[in-house]
Amino acid sequence: MYESRRSQYGRSDVPYLNRDKIEIPDVHKTPLYSILNITSSAGMLIAIWTIVYYSIWAAVLGVSLAYLGKSWYLDRMVWLYEMMKSENDEYRKWDF
Repeated sequence: MYESRRSQYGRSDVPYLNRDKIEIPDVHKTPLYSILNITSSAGMLIAIWTIVYYSIWAAVLGVSLAYLGKSWYLDRMVWLYEMMKSENDEYRKWDF
């Protein structure tokens, strides 16, 4: 049965957090995850800054950066989960 990517976000970061115990594929050993988290954090800081200075354009920029960074990060986490599910029995058990 087809399951949407959005419904997998809840469990998708566990393979990345377990990367010290269960090795992840080489394609996912990249600093991109840190860059995406920094981008979304910077966007959130810009959005918070706009509360003080009432700048609508900075608010739009900040929220857009936060949303873009976090969405891309979640997409990569689901991709990692799907790869690990096909390679590892422990993650395969989670599929229902």
